[in-house]
Amino acid sequence: MSGRRWQTVREFGELEMAIMDVMWASDRPFLVREVLERLDYSKPLAYTTVMTVMNILYRKGVLRRTKQGRAWKYWPVEGREEHGARLMDEVLGSGGDRVLTMQWFFQRVSNEEVGRLLQQVSDEKMRRCLEHVDDAEVQRLRSVVMEVSSRRLAVR
Repeated sequence: MSGRRWQTVREFGELEMAIMDVMWASDRPFLVREVLERLDYSKPLAYTTVMTVMNILYRKGVLRRTKQGRAWKYWPVEGREEHGARLMDEVLGSGGDRVLTMQWFFQRVSNEEVGRLLQQVSDEKMRRCLEHVDDAEVQRLRSVVMEVSSRRLAVR
């Protein structure tokens, strides 16, 4: 394992992410032309390039589409935050022990982020979202966050 280089995990390439930024910025479907007009990208792009990448995103299951005349209208399958939550769940599931994976994650985030998470787990609205999760799991999550938080305070 020595010499292994760690890289950031990315679901999308640079152009795919730029397209998804456009798609998530609005709550309506877009034609390829409309996406191309709104893209914030470092170099000029051809219509066919954007069309190809949007078709790839459709095949990946990230975008839906419907025919409008000779063109396709596209919209995201899920919102940005839902997408992020799904990715987090996939990452947690791929790391072996979910709680241990969370411990390592919490060691990498700022104290401010840990504090916000603790506040959210305590919040009534979050409790309703977690109703399907058994109380023991919520308590385990809370204890992991508290443990990491208290270790950070001890280091200061």
